Amino acid sequence: MKNDFIESKAVNPQRIIQLKVSNEKDFPKDFHVNYHTHLFCHRGSITFLFNEVKMKCKSNEFVFWFAKSKLADIQFSKGFIATILLVENQFLTNNIPDQNWGIDATLHSRQYPVKQLNNKNDRQRVLSNFHLLNDKFQDIEHQFYEEALKLQMRLFVLEMWHTFAKEYERRKRSLQTGTLYERFRNLVQDHCMKEREVQFYANELNITPKYLNAISKQNSGITASEWIQRFAKERITLLLQNENLNIAEISDEMGFSSRSFFTRYVKKVLGVTPSEYRNRLG
Repeated sequence: MKNDFIESKAVNPQRIIQLKVSNEKDFPKDFHVNYHTHLFCHRGSITFLFNEVKMKCKSNEFVFWFAKSKLADIQFSKGFIATILLVENQFLTNNIPDQNWGIDATLHSRQYPVKQLNNKNDRQRVLSNFHLLNDKFQDIEHQFYEEALKLQMRLFVLEMWHTFAKEYERRKRSLQTGTLYERFRNLVQDHCMKEREVQFYANELNITPKYLNAISKQNSGITASEWIQRFAKERITLLLQNENLNIAEISDEMGFSSRSFFTRYVKKVLGVTPSEYRNRLG
């Protein structure tokens, strides 16, 4: 199928790519390494392994893959057609709106990349959002091209968050009535910014830390403390990638009593200090 993408003469012509796809050959080589992928399925279905878990996206559903996701075994059904929008990793990261809800949405999407679009308005909103961002990228004659493109990128993210907020809240409510393990995972998503001890979550669930660790180990193969550290690590990474926040602000946001305590914790979970991590980002 012929792709929609028209190569631009902009300074960085690969920041935004919009394509119609029907099979693996339509995807750019190693697309999931350098790009965040937004895919709307028009017809058929696509199956894939995401973090070693088999998933499926069907007609009128949406899937979001982060750049450098652990993605494998992508397979397409007969008659599969989708529209994809690829956004270069650093460009999207640098233009995420400064909203705390965005961290929750990001972590949620890392676990549940497939989204249900239950009505026509949601489906139209997603596709319109694709076209608006791609059109703004192509509009290289705009007098304020870079500023306008960055604003459109932020608006794109806000529109996506708006579309998926109901699905996020619905799944969140269902977990509140789920098993102890599911409720624990939900609590960690809500509180790991400031609560990083197993005792806190055990108290919330009215069980002992030892029992909580055992439940977590039985359901996932790793302990509760390891899950807490994983979620905290992801949040720290997202916050450090936000150039609008300085390290002291991030330390305060995560409830550390001092920047030195924050630095030691980051060194423990990332293997480098906050400053070293940012220097690596360039």
